[in-house]
Amino acid sequence: MYLCCPMNIKKAEFIVSNVDVAKCPDDLRPEYAFIGRSNVGKSSLINMLTGKKGLAMTSSKPGKTLLINHFLINDEWYLVDLPGYGYAQRGKKQRESIRSLIDTYLEKRESLTCLFVLLDCRHEPQQIDLDFLRTQGENGVPLAIVFTKIDKISATKLKENTTAYKTRLLEDWEELPPIFYTSSEYKNGREDVLNYIESINNSLLE
Repeated sequence: MYLCCPMNIKKAEFIVSNVDVAKCPDDLRPEYAFIGRSNVGKSSLINMLTGKKGLAMTSSKPGKTLLINHFLINDEWYLVDLPGYGYAQRGKKQRESIRSLIDTYLEKRESLTCLFVLLDCRHEPQQIDLDFLRTQGENGVPLAIVFTKIDKISATKLKENTTAYKTRLLEDWEELPPIFYTSSEYKNGREDVLNYIESINNSLLE
């Protein structure tokens, strides 16, 4: 899909977790942030992309990521693990705090190069995801869509659900952002996502 040499991740290390955007790394390396509803498979995807099984903590219990987590990849760019949104079992105060953290990062973080919004392909379009995508689009946040867990449903159902999402998004968007299809278990989509990041990194050097 993106023609460049496949990215080889030689080094991936955790740098910092925090709840203050002002304390994020200030070295101006490009940042690629990952976000989605709780239990969308974000930590598993990050581990799959980096090839490090325990880099991001995974849990069967949703809502575990409460901080902004920075991982430095190949000493060149940051992969950023953002808190999940829409976890109803959190208290109102905590939900508002996490929403404020996410909004501040997306609005203020100059190093943010692309936001990958994760969608669970097993579900039909969810209003909370559609609203989030529309808001980021209106705010001019550069983003891409990542459908996760494609190994969990049939090819027919996958096409049905993702087509429904695209159709619904085109009601608000003139043009769809880049879309990727992934399975953390079988590493589907890994090369596509990493090559997309590599293509952006290369363009920043031109």
